Amino acid sequence: MANKTLSLSKALHAYLVEHSVREPDILQRLRAETAKDSMSMMQIGPEQGQFMQLLVRLMGAKNCLEVGVFTGYSSLAVALVLPANGRIVACDVSEKWTAIARKYWAEAGVAGKIDLRIAPALATLDELIESGRAGSFDFAFIDADKINYLAYYERALTLVRSGGLIVVDNTLWGGQVIDKKSKSSDTQAIRQFNDQLRTDPRIHLSLLPVGDGLTLALKL
Repeated sequence: MANKTLSLSKALHAYLVEHSVREPDILQRLRAETAKDSMSMMQIGPEQGQFMQLLVRLMGAKNCLEVGVFTGYSSLAVALVLPANGRIVACDVSEKWTAIARKYWAEAGVAGKIDLRIAPALATLDELIESGRAGSFDFAFIDADKINYLAYYERALTLVRSGGLIVVDNTLWGGQVIDKKSKSSDTQAIRQFNDQLRTDPRIHLSLLPVGDGLTLALKL
């Protein structure tokens, strides 16, 4: 028995993945291709993708939102478990990385479920709100530039329905959130984000030690 979260060694993490992750071949291949990129650390791990799939299944989600696509692993993972009429609005600014995403979405047969918007995400989110989409999304995933985390969160909170879930990545930030010597703008933005959500009365909150820290915010 333990009264706090267990730290994972590399060997124990490998055991966790080996004994729980059921990663389809297409996700494995996308992860392998992304690993060749110098920015591959931006991709979520397979256990996180599978956890998000479980959340989407549990919620019976149909309308999803993603802020930060990169090479499309998270959007593909979610799209694979959405019903036939499920849709994801995916926000990113990179044609280069999302070209990889599009290739795998098409191969998986889920391209029709993913509405990719190449534009600054705040502009896309504001456009969705202005077009009457407030309260229409079941699930949102935020994994983009950290400086705008609070702004993305506020828009997502408007866009998800009551009982909808917002999932936010990198909220433990490699442990830098507790390192007093770390004063980068990204680190300070994540600290501010975590501090604000801690007392936000509009949500139920859980911060999990999954991947680089995964915050779950359930809208009341």
